[in-house]
Amino acid sequence: MSIIFNEKTNQFHLHTASTSYICEVFNGILAHAYWGKRVKQILPLEQLYKIKNINLAPHDLENSDWYSTDVLLHEFATWGSADLRTPAFHAVYADGSTVTRFRYKGHRILKGKPSLCGLPSTYVNSDDTCETLEIELFDDCKSVSAFLLYSVFEEKDIITRSVRIANGGKESMTLKTVESFCADFPNDNYDMISLYGAWARECHIQRAPLFNGIQAVDSKHGASGPNHNPFVALCSKDATETSGEVFGLALMYSGNFYAGAAVDRYSRTRLLLGLNSFNFEWNLGAGEEFQAPEVIMSYSSEGIGKMSRQFHKIIAKNVCRGKWRDIERPTLINNWEATYFDFNEEKLLNIADAAAELGIDMLVLDDGWFGKRNTDNCSLGDWYENREKLPGGLKGLGEKLNQKGLKFGLWFEPEMVSPDSDLYRAHPDWCLHTANRPRTESRQQLVLDFSRQDVCDYIVKSVSDVLRENPIAYVKWDMNRHMSEAGSALLKAENQREVFHRYILGLYSVLERITTAFPEVLFESCSSGGGRFDAGMFYYMPQTWTSDDSDAVERLYIQEGTSLVYPFRTMGAHISAVPNHQIGRVTPLKLRGDVAMLGQFGFELDLSKMSVEDKELSKKLIAFYKEYGEIIHSGEVYKLASVFEGKSSAFQIISEDKNTVIVFLYNIQGKVGLPSKILKLQNLEANAEYVEITDEKDGTVYGGDALMNVGILQDITHDHASEIRVFKRK
Repeated sequence: MSIIFNEKTNQFHLHTASTSYICEVFNGILAHAYWGKRVKQILPLEQLYKIKNINLAPHDLENSDWYSTDVLLHEFATWGSADLRTPAFHAVYADGSTVTRFRYKGHRILKGKPSLCGLPSTYVNSDDTCETLEIELFDDCKSVSAFLLYSVFEEKDIITRSVRIANGGKESMTLKTVESFCADFPNDNYDMISLYGAWARECHIQRAPLFNGIQAVDSKHGASGPNHNPFVALCSKDATETSGEVFGLALMYSGNFYAGAAVDRYSRTRLLLGLNSFNFEWNLGAGEEFQAPEVIMSYSSEGIGKMSRQFHKIIAKNVCRGKWRDIERPTLINNWEATYFDFNEEKLLNIADAAAELGIDMLVLDDGWFGKRNTDNCSLGDWYENREKLPGGLKGLGEKLNQKGLKFGLWFEPEMVSPDSDLYRAHPDWCLHTANRPRTESRQQLVLDFSRQDVCDYIVKSVSDVLRENPIAYVKWDMNRHMSEAGSALLKAENQREVFHRYILGLYSVLERITTAFPEVLFESCSSGGGRFDAGMFYYMPQTWTSDDSDAVERLYIQEGTSLVYPFRTMGAHISAVPNHQIGRVTPLKLRGDVAMLGQFGFELDLSKMSVEDKELSKKLIAFYKEYGEIIHSGEVYKLASVFEGKSSAFQIISEDKNTVIVFLYNIQGKVGLPSKILKLQNLEANAEYVEITDEKDGTVYGGDALMNVGILQDITHDHASEIRVFKRK
């Protein structure tokens, strides 16, 4: 069993293959006791953590000169009683009071894992692979319960956590703060790792030491990024890629979030992750429940790399769903940077001919196929084809592509509406807006109000009609602006601060309905690139367009940072034109191809204008990807060199059967007069022999022990250089 309750110590012991997570009922309070490397048992909390000479703190624990609730290590901290730190739960009751005093009421241990009402969550492929602990905390004054759910994926070294609030009283209450994860650490000897960025510069790694006070990242934009990703980690000061302790948390949610570490006056650290309480309220009526999003927890005692690999496995196998979860996905050409809005059927078919010649599997028609859309100032919401551009319609184009051996993909931006559109003229109240305020536009568009059922129904029907009537095999679901004036015409005044969360719930319901109705279609999410790159979206769509910046050098930073949490198989990655359209940099096709090779491989340029030499190289890149793509996307990833620490980058991927090792080497800037770089491979079989099959190096035999202890030479030294080396175990 992975979950054990010790009645003598009142401790809940959750253990994975290498992790223990322990909480304890202490004077009725659910206290946090331990999270770390697997142990058989620990002493009771009062014998582990004590603070002398507590002044000013409320002493609400019986017969204790050593403890106050204000310094106790909590598992789900509330506001208004004796814990005066940043809470995980804060509510206002009908009588105006804000005091909540949760105490342990009971628990149950379940086989398998329940789903979460209205929200995406990790799932099990078999009930035998997971156990779930549900602990009920109860406030007897207000008849309110908090049900804490912990699910243990023992073999994957992952624990998930969420909370459900139930109002068992006779009056309504207002939720102000409901964090999904809360745990107190006994010291502050950690660094905090987060992912920050902006449009075209997503998921850059940030690491900083904790300080006394609050250190946090968040989103208030209505979406999970790109300024900050809904991920946070604490790591020991000495943690590296291969050693040291790391506590990683990823939120399965696509809207406003908060991730923060608060260090108190006694140098104890409270780590919180969940819904952002800023501009959030939820009116919970008598007898109603509120479900908070789920947090995925990955602990490693062997460095940052192991934390990442654990996230990769759970997201790939227990978050992503459907037909496309395990199989390799088609290579594609997207017409956007080749034509932008200036296309017709002839241009598209010329690109398709070149794609078929190279061995590409699919052509994706991007923005501009619908309504009167020739620029970005109109027609969003009018999801009917533009017959002036496509005389034969989408069906005619799709059939012609299919005859050439290509599948047909299509771009949508269903969450938006243009003021210049038939939809907006018919329903001006369907967008997010606040009465008597200007409707702020971005990209000359507004955001549809997905908190409304009629809006959600319209989008489901509009998108479904297009997919049903045309041979569409792939959908790129874009979202290109964040939310302002976030109000709804249908909600009462007391419910207006629910709009952000209701929007996300509406979005999830729409995605569930559409993806379930069209299980054969491959869906890719996008938000001006990686502006909504989170585990919640992967529950519905198994990949995301990683960034609108497709420059190879910039992508090394973006893809490495993203891989801290998310597997390469979730990242859309394309070869684009040079000079690059976002940054103007000129890089070799080989580098652009080798960088895109790590993700879901495609092109974003006019193939019909390629030189003969570039076409031949593209054929080789595509052939390599089709041979090794499955290994790249299902194997274990080891980061050998970080672009954030120098001008070079290296990844090693080991196939599931351990028989193939692929090493990706990248050099941004060359220098002379320096010693050659040696890279030591990881986690090979020491006694095995590995034969290299990389062009001129074919046939060279290495011992596994030599590859790990001596290493290989990274002998690419000039600017913008790359190399992929393949080793096969004999």
